[in-house]
Amino acid sequence: MKKIFLTVLLIAGAAQAQKADSVRIGIFPNVTHAAGLVAVNQKLFQKELGNVKLEVKEFANGSQINEAFAAGAIDFAYVGPGPAMNAFMRGVPIQVIAGAAQAGAVLVSRGDIKITGVKGLKGKKVAVPTRGSTQDISLRYILREAGLKPTDQGGDVTIVPINPADMPAAFASKQVDAALVQEPWGAVLEQQGAKLVLNERQIWKGGNYTTTVLVGNTTFMKNNPKITEDIVKGHLAGINFIKQSNVLAQKALSNEIHDITNVRPDQKVLFKALARTKVGWQIPLDTLEEYAELNRDAGFARTTPDFSQFLNLSLVQKLVK
Repeated sequence: MKKIFLTVLLIAGAAQAQKADSVRIGIFPNVTHAAGLVAVNQKLFQKELGNVKLEVKEFANGSQINEAFAAGAIDFAYVGPGPAMNAFMRGVPIQVIAGAAQAGAVLVSRGDIKITGVKGLKGKKVAVPTRGSTQDISLRYILREAGLKPTDQGGDVTIVPINPADMPAAFASKQVDAALVQEPWGAVLEQQGAKLVLNERQIWKGGNYTTTVLVGNTTFMKNNPKITEDIVKGHLAGINFIKQSNVLAQKALSNEIHDITNVRPDQKVLFKALARTKVGWQIPLDTLEEYAELNRDAGFARTTPDFSQFLNLSLVQKLVK
């Protein structure tokens, strides 16, 4: 069984030389990372890379991804836009090269308590994947819209960082009352008795917001343009595989998530999770810019990123023509 890469090697590696013989990619066991998980499981990345070895690093949250990039421990990764833009603004050498998923996150509550709508979160403990994650920022936004605040801003809603795969146990032990979490973990929690409070469309913008992006180390990409193109081709192949066969995509996701977490979501869970997630390379730029403002308003950044430097979609746009 693979183990989630919980501890990043704090060894800053030197920049990869031109024509590196290996490439390292980071990923989470989430349906919002479906394009990458399927591309790994079906060896779609390796098919494009040829003799270049693919090294897959499993992570649990965006904070770990940022630490890995800062340490030079990975070259590419799937991650939420929130952690990505915060790392970029702190000087970590990363750039978004493609979208991966939109929506795919829900707000659920424990089945043994009554929470009706966002206002019902008052005085409750709500889990998110990590502080500053895309879901954390989304939660703070919907709390504000409902006239509530988290405790770290003088309110009475306690936000608790918990790795998504650990949330079912946290619900079972009543450590938290609710969670805003990516799929498939929202559907997993529902299967175990949790109640849906807000679906993926009700979180923000009718679901038309980016949940996951593909990012790369700028130095590695500059030194290895062919590998970078191969990674994007593998990413697009993963997206196409999912669109061509939902059944086969569910099987691939089930196997890959099981390999990482030792938990195998069943077919009904994955069907629901995929139905709530829009897998694709596109990024709705207007909502991403608004999201950057939400990130700033939440206190995770003092400003918003320079999108002309943070985003570089020229390669993926060329490849899909």
